[in-house]
Amino acid sequence: MRVTQLMLSGNMQRYLSRSYERLGDIQEKLMTGKKIVRPSDDPVVAMKGMTYRSNLTEIEQYQRNLSEAFTWIESADSALEHATSVLHRARELIVQIKNGTYGAEDRQAVKKEIEQLKEDLVSVANTQVAGKYIFNGTDILSQPVDPATATPTATPGRNASFTVEVAKGIRLPVNVDPDNVFDATLFNTFKNIEVDLQANNTANLDQYLSELTQHLGKVVDERAELGARMNRLELVQERLSKQEVIANKNISDNEDADMERIITDLKTQESVHRAVLGVGARIIQPTLLDFLR
Repeated sequence: MRVTQLMLSGNMQRYLSRSYERLGDIQEKLMTGKKIVRPSDDPVVAMKGMTYRSNLTEIEQYQRNLSEAFTWIESADSALEHATSVLHRARELIVQIKNGTYGAEDRQAVKKEIEQLKEDLVSVANTQVAGKYIFNGTDILSQPVDPATATPTATPGRNASFTVEVAKGIRLPVNVDPDNVFDATLFNTFKNIEVDLQANNTANLDQYLSELTQHLGKVVDERAELGARMNRLELVQERLSKQEVIANKNISDNEDADMERIITDLKTQESVHRAVLGVGARIIQPTLLDFLR
């Protein structure tokens, strides 16, 4: 087969085009810092990348859930801490009245403070986090205690556990059973104290003191339970942090380009490209006029 000038020119242009394409691929990897720019560059790497990124997304979602769980438990603990202070104050007032040094006017002043403490407990029982009531089980949109009557409301999910998924297959309760801390007996104790003090009746003070001590013990027990859950959440958080580091490392190992190798490939391809240009110049340059001169 006779080799013509046109064939030589066509081959040269084809090889030159491939050289430009190779330079373009290397430059893309250098600029993006990735092994592949599009899935078609390496389907295996692309598929692994999708798996690793899906795993990372899942971990990040669990971390957001964990943040919500921390918020609920910390808010509940803060509310119970305040309730503890209220109950301590109520006990102090009852003890002071029992000393026998308080007159009728003093007992009326204590009665007014007891009323304020009761209203404060109602406010604590109706604590909200992001518009959700944290002391009403799964019925998070309903008030657990009626502010007008200081009476717990009967809702279907009042005693149910409000759980949050903090890891795959792990759901932890983040709420407190309101009947363990803000039940009807608590508010009835305060109401009865008000009624007796209004009537200057001090016969039931020992009973009220005992009831307040029992309520206080329940609140302390619930705070201890919340503390245990907080410790569990911290362990889960630590594990998720480690998993996030591993997931990011997997993505990096799978997708990130070896910059030293890429730069070496670029230098090599530049040399090849210059050689192609040099050969092309020698092939295309001779013409009939060059020989006629």
